[in-house]
Parts: sequence; C-alpha cells; structure tokens
Amino acid sequence: MTSRIDAVMDAAIANQKIAGAEVIVTRHGDIAYQRSAGWFDREADRPMIDNAIYRLASLTKPIVGATALAMVDKGMIGLEDQVSRHIPWFAPRLKDGREAEVTIHHLLTHTAGLAYSYPQDPTISTGLGPTELDLEENFARVARHPLDYEPGTAWQYSVAIDVLGAVLAQIHGGTLDDAVKTHITGPLGMAGTGFFVADAKRLAKPYADGMPPVPMSDPQTVQGDNGPLVFSPSRIFSKSAFQSGGAGMAGTPADMLRFFEAMRTGGGGVVRQETVARAFSNQIGNVERDPGQRFGYLGAIVDDPVAANSPSAEGAIQWGGVYGHSWLVDPANGLCILSMSNTAVEGCTGRYPKDIIAAVYADLI
Repeated sequence: MTSRIDAVMDAAIANQKIAGAEVIVTRHGDIAYQRSAGWFDREADRPMIDNAIYRLASLTKPIVGATALAMVDKGMIGLEDQVSRHIPWFAPRLKDGREAEVTIHHLLTHTAGLAYSYPQDPTISTGLGPTELDLEENFARVARHPLDYEPGTAWQYSVAIDVLGAVLAQIHGGTLDDAVKTHITGPLGMAGTGFFVADAKRLAKPYADGMPPVPMSDPQTVQGDNGPLVFSPSRIFSKSAFQSGGAGMAGTPADMLRFFEAMRTGGGGVVRQETVARAFSNQIGNVERDPGQRFGYLGAIVDDPVAANSPSAEGAIQWGGVYGHSWLVDPANGLCILSMSNTAVEGCTGRYPKDIIAAVYADLI
C-alpha cells in the first residue's frame, strides 16, 4: 500500500496537479499509511508540514451534520421538525406558490429543494466566497426564491447544511461554532478545527487548478464540475463573515481522522450508535442519485459498488471538500481514507483522490 500511495502522491506533485497534500489511511483503527508531501507554500519554498491546517470547504458538512444528530439524540431537535418552526424567517414556497414543508431530514439529505447557485441574486453567498450579509439575511434571500422541487421528491446538492447550521445555532443558543464545539469537536478533542483560524502559520496556502497550480487571489474564481466557484481564502480569518455550516470550517488531518474514526466505530460517545447506523444508511429511498449511490445523513452511500464504479464494499460512505479534499469510510473493511490537499478542485473531484482510493484498495482485492 505504501509504495502505491507514495507513487500517486509523487506523480500528482511532479505532474503539477496538486501543490501539497497529506494522506492518512487507517485499518481497524490502526494507522496503515500517513504522509505529507509537496508544498505548504511553494512561493516561499516551504514544504508541506505534517498536520497542517486546511480550509475544509464541504468537510464542514459531516461535522455539522453530526452536530445535528447529537442534538437529535439529546431531544433538542427532531428529524421531522419543520425548519420554519425554529427559524421563522426561512419559509420558502414552491413554484406554484404553495408553502413548502422543509424538515431537518430534508436538509441533512439535500432533498429540501434548495440549490447551490442563485444567479438571479448574486449577493447570496454559498459560504465559500466573500459576503457582506449576515447569516439570517443571506438565507432569508435564498428563501425568497421558489424551491426547485417539492421537498423529498428529488436530490440536489445545495446550501441545505448552511440552513441547518442556522437552525442549530438558534436551538443551541449562541453561534454555530458554539454548538459544534459543545456537541462534537470539544468532546472529540478536535482542538485544531473550527470556524476561525488564529494560528495562520499552520494554515496551508491555497492553490487553484493550473499547470502548475496557481496561488489563490481573493476572491478567486475556479472552474468547478458544475460551473464557476468563487473562493475567499481570507474568510477563515473574518469574525464578521457568517459561519457557513456547509463550507466554513478549517481543520487538521488528525482532527478529521479522529472524527471519521469516531463515526466508523459507532459515534465516539458523541452520537448514539443506532443514530450513526441510520446516518450510514440510505435516507432518500428511491430518489434518483448517481449510479450505484444513495445518500445518508453525512455523505453519499455506495449502494452498488459495481454500478458506482467503486472498489469499496457496499455501505461505504464518502464525500469531499472543494478546497482539495476527499474522504471515504468503509465500515465493512474497517477503513478510513482521508486525502487532504491545498489545491482546488483537483484534490476533491479530480483524478488524484480517485487514484489514492484505488491505491488503498489494490492491497485488499
């Protein structure tokens, strides 16, 4: 396994696909592979450091999702609660004008009818780019636009977890960061992960796709799989920017591994084992998704490995973060695969993370 993963990392760096990265693989809780490589800051001639801080982008989502599940376990919120019950300012309608019944379950599963782009209102922030709006005003503007479909009838990746974050902050009292620290990152000892970075010296310099990858400006537009993405790397230092439940955290590989291992082994004492089992199972029924995939409460579920073109076992759960990250938890094989990089979007949806996963499973097949 070591030589195969080394080769993938070395080739991606040499071929200028990514600037720097760290990969950690665990098997039944033991470290099977761990390495950092490439550049922490290429222009300053600084090699990647072990356990750097990275902007997490959508690696924020499973942490916020787990916070919601922990609060469900404690009776603070219900999966079938209507969102407008907790944040009355968020009451979107359907295209025919009817009131929409959006629940916490719909938000967790991205079946709420929301989108990840609102071109009709360019002031709306999706959590990555710069914004002058506070959380309530930003998502109240989202709620003024009709939903794309009736909740529960389709799946569409969206700002749903940002809205969920607003609900959690309201119920917990204080900020979303307070709720996350109380229910997840604090109990799990994830001291290097949060919505604000104080130690900039450990924060990996972000790069955008290019040959070679280019240092990000602020703002920086990068072509994503479904259109242009606008990044604001300085947002992680801003205490005035709203805390994005879908993209707003920064954290370390060690912290993220601790989180995913906690989920793999039944919740780590922060979420009940039966709740994690539910999160790791299909929660969208027969709603159409990518071939061989379903969706749970924390990410995509591999329902049919052959159809999904995945080397994992059935029941594996995976997702990524557009700043350059990918993760996979395979309970049947006792595996956690965490790939974090400072290069968007190659490190998330490019060839590199797929090759890392293939290198890990080559030893298991």
